[in-house]
Amino acid sequence: MNESTAPTCTAFLGARRVAFGPYDAVAKALAALDLSAGGLLVFDDITGAQVDHPWPPGHASTPTAAAAPIPAAAPQVGRPRMGVVAREVTLLPRHWEWLASQPGGASAALRRLVEEARRTHAERDGWRQAKERAYRFMGAIAGGFAGFEEASRALFGQDAEAFARTIAEWPPDVQSHLAWLARDAFAPDAAATPPSA
Repeated sequence: MNESTAPTCTAFLGARRVAFGPYDAVAKALAALDLSAGGLLVFDDITGAQVDHPWPPGHASTPTAAAAPIPAAAPQVGRPRMGVVAREVTLLPRHWEWLASQPGGASAALRRLVEEARRTHAERDGWRQAKERAYRFMGAIAGGFAGFEEASRALFGQDAEAFARTIAEWPPDVQSHLAWLARDAFAPDAAATPPSA
């Protein structure tokens, strides 16, 4: 998903998918349903995490929160803020010494190291995030299903075939949504033989 699109979610009543799409569209769809029997679960499509419905006040995906204007900061003398967030970092003395000797100082060196690590590990991080996303959804909706433990082991054990085989007997909507969430969870098999010419 690119950053220009609205955040999306998927709603289930029991094991049946009843709505999906941007948060405001899902809220409208859910308002038209009878939810008195309970069993509603809503999941964020990026993280796989369960979200509260109705959305809490100030939820980042609600139209009112997204439309709130951010006041412009008064111009100040000095370096521009560039969206920098200050947080505590704990390092050993030798790490601080090395960082202090780098061009631009410790902050610039840390930013360079983080950007390099993001580029180097982007594919592996994508697999890990996809596994976590799928597991969050799976744990919330399918924790009591037959084969849950086996599916979890297959997901984290890089066994796409066993994962697909294990969830094949689950309710169709849960199965298809889980397969979609896990679409990037499995690394290509490095030992696979290349196709014959």
